[in-house]
Amino acid sequence: MAKKRKLLDQMRDNPRGDWSLGDVKTLAKQEGLELRSPSRGSHYVISSPHLRDSVTVPHNRPIKTIYIKFLTDYTLAHRDALKGKGKAT
Repeated sequence: MAKKRKLLDQMRDNPRGDWSLGDVKTLAKQEGLELRSPSRGSHYVISSPHLRDSVTVPHNRPIKTIYIKFLTDYTLAHRDALKGKGKAT
């Protein structure tokens, strides 16, 4: 459990870091988010069964700061939605 908090905290604290798609995949897996690879184009889609919206992240490296900010905010919203359903992480 400490490892997933650490990765999310690192991304939140340093969104300008040299983040790769592997980091995004790891975070999505740890948090229980769904990650869909692109059928066309270069953007991966991250979604939650508990939220209406989704986040897209390009596979280009480094991933731009704004995408990391969107992803971390989305992950926190996902956690809040889980807490609201009685499934605290």
